[in-house]
Amino acid sequence: MARPRSDIEPRIIHAARRRFLEDGVDGASLRNIARDAGTNIGMIYYYFPTKDDLFLAVVEEIYAKVLAQLEEAIEQEVSFEARVSAIYARVGALGADELDVMRLVVRESIASSARLERLIERFKRGHIGLMLRAVAEGLGSGQLDPRLHPAVMVMSTFALGIAPQMIRRIAADRMAFLGLPDGPAFAKQLVEVLLHGIARPASPSENPP
Repeated sequence: MARPRSDIEPRIIHAARRRFLEDGVDGASLRNIARDAGTNIGMIYYYFPTKDDLFLAVVEEIYAKVLAQLEEAIEQEVSFEARVSAIYARVGALGADELDVMRLVVRESIASSARLERLIERFKRGHIGLMLRAVAEGLGSGQLDPRLHPAVMVMSTFALGIAPQMIRRIAADRMAFLGLPDGPAFAKQLVEVLLHGIARPASPSENPP
């Protein structure tokens, strides 16, 4: 009879996420993580030889799920604008655990160049690669401006779609005075800015003959 699958590994990951958020990766104690997970430090080393391996596992647990949904959005046979709209809508709907991990990624990318390098390598095989493909297809179909470098398009897409929505979610109460639109409407307006800018559209009478 097969032995039941152990839940030790996910317990360690969840305990590490809590400790990393509270104390940072460098400041977190593996002994405290082991105690929180109801196991011993030897089991942590069995599953995760280094603390950075454990950090990446914390990220991967959440990232893999979000990436699968982003991949589904990008692989639709629709316009580039519709793909970006789906991506922005998903980012705007991030859950509490997903937001926590995104904050952790940002903080640890600043704190450790080694972690940043490993995250970049993972993201190149993840959402960065997906977005580069979407941009390439948009260029090939004539939907995007060929004068712009594809990497610039990808970076602009991420910068405009992710940072404002993260700020809105994390600091919603302190930004209430701005009267920002709700999630879906906010994402839609960000897509408009990305693809059409913030200048007032010219009226027909303003267009040169």
